[in-house]
Amino acid sequence: MKPVFCTIVPPHILDRLAQSEDPELSGNAQRTLEHDSLHRTRRRVTALRGVTAPAGTPADTPQRTIYDAGHQETTPGTKVHSEGDGPAKDATVNRANSALGATFDFYLKAYGRHSVDDAGLPLDATVHYGTNYDNAFWDGSQMVFGDGDGQLFVDFTVSVDVIGHELTHGVTQHTANLEYYGQSGALNESLSDVFGSLIKQYALGQTADQADWLIGQGLLGPHIHGVALRSMKAPGTAYDDPHLGKDPQPATMDDYVRTSRDNGGVHTNSGIPNHAFYLVACALGGHAWERAGKIWYATLTGGELASDADFAEFARLTAATARSLYGEGDAIQAVLKAWSQVGVPTS
Repeated sequence: MKPVFCTIVPPHILDRLAQSEDPELSGNAQRTLEHDSLHRTRRRVTALRGVTAPAGTPADTPQRTIYDAGHQETTPGTKVHSEGDGPAKDATVNRANSALGATFDFYLKAYGRHSVDDAGLPLDATVHYGTNYDNAFWDGSQMVFGDGDGQLFVDFTVSVDVIGHELTHGVTQHTANLEYYGQSGALNESLSDVFGSLIKQYALGQTADQADWLIGQGLLGPHIHGVALRSMKAPGTAYDDPHLGKDPQPATMDDYVRTSRDNGGVHTNSGIPNHAFYLVACALGGHAWERAGKIWYATLTGGELASDADFAEFARLTAATARSLYGEGDAIQAVLKAWSQVGVPTS
């Protein structure tokens, strides 16, 4: 098992900010990039930390612990909230605790999964990490949240889909373990976006047509021209800002981005499978986690998805899963049509 180091703000945004003529903006972005690069290197050379699930039958309740880094770049920090404690005075602590619980509840109620490893793994998170740290990440064993700089990004606990996204990297880590490069890496990112969005929809009780299909809505600072980090409904439209640049995500293979940066464009080309899922979910209607989500979840966890799978392999497996679960009805037709619309073959 190779746990990846994934941040919710992709490197291409931080690269753009690091070139800003505003020294405060460029300085914050450069420090965040340097920090993230160091952590990625550490993930490659160290094994998964010894975090183990409780022995025995997994409980149907989460085991959450929130730590405060005190604006230092150390984890886990000082324990400030344990499972069963009442609300803290710190709203960031409460938001982190609530979102961890929402993610646990979603996976349990929707798919019968007990935490990210399906064995009751405790959910730990560190808040107030670093100074003006413009990111949040899953480090292979726990969540870590920066407070943002207040101009470009706000507190990273404000979006439940961001927390669901990062924890889903843990689910992928414990199932298909998709390699974090090229198309398999973009699938890794896309699956986190898919289930991050579904966690938000589940928490709000939304149907597919009611959902905004945005990832990181509410994270952007007050003067940024944009609505979120990514849009599954319309990849490439989430932001267009003098500081951040323009959202580069493609919606179809016609605009697939070939690059060596960001592990082969994992945060960019994820827009293609993201859009395919959005199309399936909207075609089937209702609560997207029930049929569309079940097809994607069963494909991720079914044991046939190779760690180096490309888009076409994943598309083929989702079609096979849809047929296995729902026969020759509207589900398989929606899956085949969606992948065709984004230019990915299913045979």
